[in-house]
Formats: sequence, structure tokens, C-alpha cells
Amino acid sequence: MPLDRITIERIGVFAYHGVYEEEGRLGQRFYITIEAGLDLAPAGRSDDLTQSVSYADIAARVQEISVGHRFRIIEALAEAIAQDLLHAFPRIEEIKVVVEKPNAAVAAILDTIRVAIHRTRRAV
Repeated sequence: MPLDRITIERIGVFAYHGVYEEEGRLGQRFYITIEAGLDLAPAGRSDDLTQSVSYADIAARVQEISVGHRFRIIEALAEAIAQDLLHAFPRIEEIKVVVEKPNAAVAAILDTIRVAIHRTRRAV
């Protein structure tokens, strides 16, 4: 049976991730999207937040990890977020984390660089 979804799109943070020294010194914007897979039927039937996962708590943890640590590559940032959310919220069975780096140091005209990872509780 497919899981229900909670999606939080494009949480914006200003952080210092990147391979280059300038990225660690100057910082830049990043956007993180979270898609959590879980069974929302108990919450829907009871109208009880304790049967779901708090969107505010997810967003706060994403911001804390994104700003509180420095990663050289956004793949590592995405992995840290996925592992943290799976450990912090036992109701989440699977998680998709998308990290966007719109001002990546790439010699090309582009809108954004994006990494997407998908992890399940079974892999934790």
C-alpha cells in the first residue's frame, strides 16, 4: 500500500557549503525540499498532531542542520538531513530530500543545481 506524503517545499537557508574556499567564506542561498512518506490515516481520523509529524519541527531540524554544519558537497548535506529526520521521527517510513544550490560555482548559465536522494527506514 502506498504511503501518504508530507511535503515541505524549498526551505530557504543561507549557509557556507561548497568545495571552494570562497563558498566557505562568503556563503550563499540553498533551498531544501522534504517529502516524507508515512501513514497519515490515524492523524486524519483523530485530528491529532501526535499521530502525525509536525511540519514546524521538520523545518526547524532542516534549518539547524543546514546552517549548523558545513558540508563540501550538497550530497552530504542531503544525506545528513535524511538520516536525522528518519531518526528523529519514527513515524516517517521514507524520506526524499532535495537540495538546490542556485548559485553554484559552475561556468554555465543555469537556474539551479539540484541533488535528490531517497532513503527508507529499512536502510537506517
